[in-house]
Amino acid sequence: MKRLFFLSMLLVSACTTQVTEPLESPRIVNIINFIRYTEPRSDEITEQVLYETVRSQAEDLRSKDLVGTYLLQYDALIDPSYQALMKEEMARGCEIGAWWEITQPHAEAAGYTWRGRFPWDWHAHVGFSVGYTQAERERLVDVYMEKFKEIFGQYPQSVGSWFIEAGTLAYLKDKYGIEASCNCRDQVGTDGYTLWGGYWNGAYYPSRQNAYMPAQTAEGAIGVPVFRMLGSDPIYQYEAGLGGAVQSVVTLEPVCNPGGGLPEWVDWFFKLFTEEPHLGYNYVQVGQENSFVWKPMERGFIYQTEQLVRLRKEGKIRIETLAETGRWFQETYPVTPATSVITTEDYRGENRKTLWFNSRFYRANLLWEGPSLKFRDLHLFDENLRSEYLDHPDTLPVFHYETLPLVDGCLWSTETRMAGLHFVAPAFSGGNPEFVSKDGIQTVTWPSADGKSRFDLSFTEDAIEIESKGKVGEWYLELTVAPDAVLPFTEIGQQSVQAHSQGMDYGMTLSPGLAEDLRSQGDGMVLRLRPEGGRMGIQLRSSSNSG
Repeated sequence: MKRLFFLSMLLVSACTTQVTEPLESPRIVNIINFIRYTEPRSDEITEQVLYETVRSQAEDLRSKDLVGTYLLQYDALIDPSYQALMKEEMARGCEIGAWWEITQPHAEAAGYTWRGRFPWDWHAHVGFSVGYTQAERERLVDVYMEKFKEIFGQYPQSVGSWFIEAGTLAYLKDKYGIEASCNCRDQVGTDGYTLWGGYWNGAYYPSRQNAYMPAQTAEGAIGVPVFRMLGSDPIYQYEAGLGGAVQSVVTLEPVCNPGGGLPEWVDWFFKLFTEEPHLGYNYVQVGQENSFVWKPMERGFIYQTEQLVRLRKEGKIRIETLAETGRWFQETYPVTPATSVITTEDYRGENRKTLWFNSRFYRANLLWEGPSLKFRDLHLFDENLRSEYLDHPDTLPVFHYETLPLVDGCLWSTETRMAGLHFVAPAFSGGNPEFVSKDGIQTVTWPSADGKSRFDLSFTEDAIEIESKGKVGEWYLELTVAPDAVLPFTEIGQQSVQAHSQGMDYGMTLSPGLAEDLRSQGDGMVLRLRPEGGRMGIQLRSSSNSG
């Protein structure tokens, strides 16, 4: 069954964190509703209930003069009721595209025997393109495209799914010229699908060998941007599944509470979305799959669209179709850009703040908890990491994609032992961080509570630089994990840390800085990184893209 929703909602606390850079980056919203014709997981969710849900979504958008993107499974595509409704939406400027979950009518139209338990089966090896050979994938694309053009007079410009593997995505771009795609936000095991360690928010150009992995070069990329969906809570979604447990969901989806079904949470999310000094641009997808049906999503859906109308009127957001945003992205960025998501207020009132930084080479997450700071996450990207599903179809009901971990505060943690690369500075008590986002570089100033000393951090597309100023005293970074965590590290040298995962060698080098191996101490101790002359430089490229 779909995701579980829990956790309690607390009041948002006051925050004195300073923002020092004017907001120059666009805030882009796509309203994406994806459509299934059948829902076998509940006898109460009939085809008529699913259709009425989409019609209610459309009526709400029409009443507010909002355009959206509707993505159709094949069996919804061939249904006359959906065809008529979608043509009405198309006539007023909405986009109609494809939702890439394979169904029985789709497989049989392509000439294949259906292997699923139901007409739509969410198990990965039948319901997603990972479960098919490349020849089958291409035939499924051709059949869908021919039918779509027959109905709407053109090919779809956007194709989305919880996940589309590289062979299908490249074929959609190379043969049919799609402008954009979208996939699920990071999750561990939810519904049997693991997507972990990727470009955290916004869009990336995927590798031709692995559609979850951002490419470092234009030559190695599928030239269509893939946008991350659903609007994850920047603070609390990450830890909703410590140690690899199936994650719950804290996202903008209108059925989530806390999350997109709770007005207080929505207000908090849209405030940080529009007012924080994010690097490059910021993006979010609003909307909901019709499988959740209208009544559970109605309150959250309507409240969110009301806020979008207000924010658009105030000039704070752009509301576009997915294809429009895809074209803008391609015109603006020849390769995956550096971006950030900044959160300086904690809606739970627990005084946590966070920064997500993404580039074509790595992602990093900083988490402040009161006066302390740690790297909660650090994953490298390498376009040469070949997906196991590229040449061989998935034979299991689940799929699994990961990047290259150096710090993993979720999978290397337990509820009682949180992993992280911690700032250790006994003489330093941290105050509120300040952020400047400009020219592809994210800088952070973390002052002491008394204002007499500070740390300056700079994130560029392939490196992190840290420098202490004033009387900070001795300081270093120390990686600790849960004692039984499975780690990738193969060698910790004086100025480098080497790791191996999924057949790929990678790591980080220090210049300046010194590394120290702590693994012999046990109890989850891993390594220590020390500065030289108050400075530390961390270079982040894997061995195969170091040129």
